[in-house]
Amino acid sequence: MLRSNNGKQNAYEFVSIEDLVPHDHMLRKIDKYISFEFIREKVKPLYCEDNGRPAIDLG
Repeated sequence: MLRSNNGKQNAYEFVSIEDLVPHDHMLRKIDKYISFEFIREKVKPLYCEDNGRPAIDLG
């Protein structure tokens, strides 16, 4: 069934991951010294390569 949006306005907000983590946050300091690349291989089987929307690789 097709419904109208009753005059509602949709809005989008673009957020950068860089903006979400403060520059002096402890995670940024840890990231300089520890590679978390091993996680990518551990979770790779959990993502479907040919069905649905692809995951965005930020690495």
